[in-house]
Parts: sequence; C-alpha cells; structure tokens
Amino acid sequence: MGKLDDNKKQKQDALLETAFQLFMTKGISKTSISDIVDRAGVAKGTFYLYFKDKYDIYDRLICHKASELFRQAALELSTQPDGIPSFEDRMVFIIDSILNQLIANPDLLKFISKNLSWGIFKTALSTPVYNEEFNFSQLYANYLARSLEKYSQPEIMLFTIVELVSSVCYSPILYKEPVDIETIKPYLFANVRSIIRDFRIEVEK
Repeated sequence: MGKLDDNKKQKQDALLETAFQLFMTKGISKTSISDIVDRAGVAKGTFYLYFKDKYDIYDRLICHKASELFRQAALELSTQPDGIPSFEDRMVFIIDSILNQLIANPDLLKFISKNLSWGIFKTALSTPVYNEEFNFSQLYANYLARSLEKYSQPEIMLFTIVELVSSVCYSPILYKEPVDIETIKPYLFANVRSIIRDFRIEVEK
C-alpha cells in the first residue's frame, strides 16, 4: 500500500470508528454527517468520497465489524499448533472464537445483532470494506474443499448455523438468561454439529 492509499485508509478508519462511537452513544437518528466529520477531523467532502450518506456508513460498519470478528477467529484457528483438519471442528472453533470476542465486547454484540440481516451478513463475508481485507466466504469455501466429507447446499447450511448462533447467544451473553453463555455453549455446539451432519452427503461404498 502506497502513502496515498495509506492516508485514504486512515481517513476511512477515522470515519468508521467515529461513526461507530456516535451510533452507539447517540443512535443513528440523532447522529448527523456533520457530527461524524467534525469528531473525525476530516472535511465533509472526504466523507462523500467513501460513503453515500450516514445509512451507507451504518451498513458498512456492520459489515466491517462482522468481518473483523471472522478475521480474528480465522487467525486464531491458523495458529493452532496441531491444526484442526475436520470441517465440523473448524466451524465450532470459529463460532467459539466469535462468541468469546462478543463476550469481551457486549456493545458490539448489541450493534451487530440488532441490525445484521442475512443480506448484510453475506456482504460482510464476501465484500470487505477494504479490498485487502479478510474474505471469509473464500475461506469457508476452502474449508469445504479441503474437507474429506462433502456437503449439499453450503450456503443454506451456513445460513442455518448463523441463525441458530445469533438467536441463541444474545440473551446468555448480555443478560445471562436463561443461563450464562458458557453453560449453553456445549448444547449450542452440539446443535451446530447436528446441522452440519444433516447437510453431509453420504457417499455410497
């Protein structure tokens, strides 16, 4: 990345992080573009180089934050000394890492879970904010390709897992209801494994 590109990325970073803080504290309806650029220390014209309006940066933030969760999880997986060859085990590891990140940052869970539709989730996985940013869709495809097992409808499988995890984890992490997240994790992971096995294609011997 050249110096000019680096400067652009710094300005975009400043806008994203400033908008995130304002959306979390004031809400999107009470946050103006002027609020964002003034606090970020950039010109209003710079904002429009990257985003159409505050709703565009709002959606891009959800994508960016969700993508970062997957990036960190994949990084943790890649550093496992013995490796995790099984597709099923890899998916459970990724989910556990993401849950741990959300436990450490409950405000991020509130922000993402409240707004993360499947369409935005797909965008977060396949169209990162930055061109050089992490692409989980490609990694997911690689996990499937390397698996000894074969699976039907991989997008539906991922959708089902995402819906399950997102619906189950919210209250246990934020409110410890009906139980805390550590108590529910074994049951959640068992259900994730069951979903994966339901999509497995049985090979005739």
